[in-house]
Order: sequence, then structure tokens, then C-alpha cells
Amino acid sequence: MEKQAILSLVTEKANNWLNSPIDDETRDAIRKMMDENEEELIESFYRDLEFGTGGLRGIMGVGTNRMNIYTVGMATQGLCNYLRKQFGDREQISMAIAHDCRNNSPLFAKITAQICVANGIRAYLFEALRPTPELSFAIRRLGCQSGVVVTASHNPKEYNGYKVYWEDGGQIIHPHDTNIIHEVQRIRSIGEVQFEGDRDTVITLGEEMDARYIEEVARLSLNPELIRDHSDLKIVYTPIHGTGVKLVPRALERLGFKNIFHVPEQDITDGNFPTVVSPNPEEPAALELALKKADEVGADLVMGTDPDADRVGIAVRNDRGEMVLLNGNQTASLLTYYLLSQWKERGKLTGKEFVAKTIVTTGLMAEMADSYHVPCYDVLTGFKYIADLIKRKEGEMTFIGGGEESYGFMIGDFVRDKDAVAACAMIAELAAWARSREKNIYDVLLDIYQEFSFYLESITNVVRKGKSGAEEIQQMMDRFRKDPPASMNGSEVTVIHDYLEQETLERASGKRTKIDLPKSNVLQFLLKDGSKVSVRPSGTEPKIKFYFSVREKLESREKYGAVKQELEARIEGMKNALKLI
Repeated sequence: MEKQAILSLVTEKANNWLNSPIDDETRDAIRKMMDENEEELIESFYRDLEFGTGGLRGIMGVGTNRMNIYTVGMATQGLCNYLRKQFGDREQISMAIAHDCRNNSPLFAKITAQICVANGIRAYLFEALRPTPELSFAIRRLGCQSGVVVTASHNPKEYNGYKVYWEDGGQIIHPHDTNIIHEVQRIRSIGEVQFEGDRDTVITLGEEMDARYIEEVARLSLNPELIRDHSDLKIVYTPIHGTGVKLVPRALERLGFKNIFHVPEQDITDGNFPTVVSPNPEEPAALELALKKADEVGADLVMGTDPDADRVGIAVRNDRGEMVLLNGNQTASLLTYYLLSQWKERGKLTGKEFVAKTIVTTGLMAEMADSYHVPCYDVLTGFKYIADLIKRKEGEMTFIGGGEESYGFMIGDFVRDKDAVAACAMIAELAAWARSREKNIYDVLLDIYQEFSFYLESITNVVRKGKSGAEEIQQMMDRFRKDPPASMNGSEVTVIHDYLEQETLERASGKRTKIDLPKSNVLQFLLKDGSKVSVRPSGTEPKIKFYFSVREKLESREKYGAVKQELEARIEGMKNALKLI
């Protein structure tokens, strides 16, 4: 579409807002963009925020393509309309609502609750910021039909988001996601949103729900006696200004850990995240203060959670006594190994248990599960698909745990989303278990590599912002589909998985088989040497992500450094083949 046509479209949309019942501040901001900032007007109005991985996410500001009280209001009205259609035979429809530490999050959550009650839907609203996994827990505990948490997870401070959950406690999936957005699209004006719900009818959630949730986390413990024996383990924890500030230390203390060290500057709830560039535990810089504290106090373990406390990054001491950061694949592998080994030791494996991971997560999880004769199911990226898998297998199989490369893990099924509170508790228990064997978590990781395979993963993000960036990302995906690489790093590409076409191609034979997963814009290239490359646009950020996975046997700890160098070189070769370096 030519710029003049786009400008005509966005001007019409902006005028529609000006003729709607909006506040004066919003009206003045729109007029200023129309008079002075054409580019900003286009970015703010060229599209409507769409449901991605479970809801809305975008930059806060004025316009249809921004997070504000009106886009949140229209999304909530559409959600309420859909709930009334789906559950119209219920005497009472209810929704649980939570929010994180971000700027405007409490406001967006309160507006969501008011719109619910204005539509005759009972609203449960947490009294203050709470972790996303507790929202999932509350939905199931209260028997709600839906839930919303206002959060942009680990995104930069200018973002906010709106995750929608269904009655099973998992984020919405097809067909509910598309049906809800259709309901939102049917709302043609802000005036159709019922903003004026009675605040006094909103039910407040607080300490009672916290206590119930923490007790469920405590029940996950597999070795409480070892925690008692090693309760002096030194743990540094940071919430990075977010929602974990209260419940993660409480969960650790409930299990019996006594030496929990805080990072005072990051215990302060602040949506501007003043001590970090990005509140993302995947970024080493986000844990710098925690690592400094660890060296000051001689800590054994560092853990940091993102703003809504559904993901955790950790650091452990290596064989030289230095703190080293582990990535999400390594943490997920450690937790999977610990859960499987302890379930087996306690005679809990009956042949009806399973674990799960996303298609871009390390194959080490599947290799370990296979050795314990436990199925490991692959799902599309996003914990909503693990939640759906649990729901489909309910009554037939028991979910042990599951994870993803992006620092998320879930244990048990009382929560149906990734849960950093429970993960922190289990990681600390793993550290106590390792110490009981005169080891630490780093030692356990190397033991895993020797027993199974040494997997090394890497991610490259190519950021392309705005409308032109979204188009460029799609062009890149189209190019990889039409002209996939024949080889990388001297190794032939033997298999291509195209999750959008739901088809696997074996290149040598030309055989095509169906992929039994929902459609998703993901490509995977499997190489003859066992390497794997996955390519997918992010569902929440303006970037295209390249996931690299390589593996090799590790015969001894002494060869760890040399094998790691070999694997790193292999990854660099694949990046070069894709012209990423």
C-alpha cells in the first residue's frame, strides 16, 4: 500500500477516535500527531493490535496499534461478549484478573474488572501485583471461565500486554483466540465499550489465594529431608523489580531454605526498571547486580525472575568457583533430569507419565526422557500448547514437567502456564540434592552431558521494527520456504519441517508426511550431522528468531572445553551459511 493510501486510512481511523468518547489528553495527543508527526500517526493507527501468543502486546501510547485504556477496553468488551456466547447457560460467569509491575498495569487491570462487572461477569481482582502463574492457579481454584493478566513479560519498559486465559488455566488457543479477536473486530467504536462497571462489586484477591498457591508449590518437593539437611545453602534472588518479590522468597522459606539474599535495589517495584536496560533474565546484564551480590556473600546459586515471574534465569559456580550463567535449555534439562531421576527413585514411574517441550527447545530433554521410558511430546512454541496437551491427556497420563528454551518451566499441573515461583523452589531443591552428593548444579550438568549427549544451543535475533520491519520479516520467511539451504557447515540438510504447511519433507526421497500440530509460521532444517536450525518470527516482539542446536558425545569432563569449542564453531558455520554474521 502506498504511503498516501496508508495516511488516508490512518487519518480516518484517528478521526473516528476523535469522534469517540475519549479523554482530553488522548484527544490532544491525536491532534498533535495529525499536525506534527505523520510517521508516528501511521505507526499508532496503521493497524489494530492483534491477539498473538494469547492476547495483546504492544507499545503503550495513543492509537489502535498501542496499548491504552481504549484498546484494552475494546479487547475486554470483545472477550466479555465471547464469554457470554460460550457460557450463556451458566448462572454466573466469572473472571480472575492480575497485573504486573509495569506502568499502567494496575490501571489496565482495574478497567478490565470494571468492564467485566458492567457486562454481568463476576470479576476477581488481585489487590496488588502478582505472578502470572498465580493467576492461572486462581482461575482453576475459583472455577472461573476466563482470566486476564496485564503484563508484557520481559519486554522493554515502553511495552505492556494483556494475556487471556481460559477455564482450564491455560492461555487461549484456537478457536478461542481467533473467535475473541473477531468479537473485538465487531466493536466498531469506543462508545460500544461498557466502561462504567460498579467498582464495589469487584471481589479482591489477596493473602488467602497466596497461601493456597504456596502450599501447592511446597507439595511439589521431592526431597524435603535434604532441604532440612542443607537449609544453609546460600541463594541470591532478584525479582528484577517485578512480581516475584513477595512469593519467590516466601516459597523458598516455606520449603526450609534459610539463607536467601536479596538485591535491595531490584526489590523495588518499578515499571521503569531503573537498574537494567531490559528486565529479561535471558540477558546477562539483567543479573549483574545479583551476581555481584553472590560474590559478596559467597552464594551457591543465583536466581532472577522476569517482571511477571513466569520465567527464571540462574547462575551457578563452575569448577573454578566462578559464577556462570546457564541458559534456558540447560535449566530445563537440569530440572527434567532431576524430576525424572527422583520419580524413578521413588517408584512413581508407572508408564503413564509424560514430559513436554516446545519444538525449538533442546533435544536433550527428549533423549533423557527416552532413557527413562517416559514420552516427551513436542508442541508449538508457547506454554498454552503444553497446557492444552495436559488437558487432552487428563485422566489418562500424568504430567511431570515441561519447559522451553526461553527460560520457562512448569512442574505438575495445578498451574497451566510456565511458573518461575515453582521453578525457583525446585532449582533450589536440586542444589540441595547435588550438595548431598558432594556436588553442585554445574557438576550435575556435566554429568548429564556425559551420560547422554552434550547439546549446545544458540539464538540469533534479527530485529526489524514497525510496519516495514514486519513486511521484511515475512519476506525472509518466504525466501527460506522457496529457496531453503541445501547444506550448512558442510553438512547436508536432510529434512525440512514446515509447520505452516504442516508438512515434513525428506529431501533425499522426496517423501512428504503430515505434521500433526496446529499451523505455525515456523521452519526447521535438520542436518545430517544431527544439527538443527529453527526459524520463526516472534509472536510478541518485532524480530525473527534463529535457533541453532548442535550435539556431540562428551567422553570425559576433561574434554568439555574442547568439545564446546568444536560445537561453537559448528554453530558459527551455520550462522555464516545463513548470512547472519
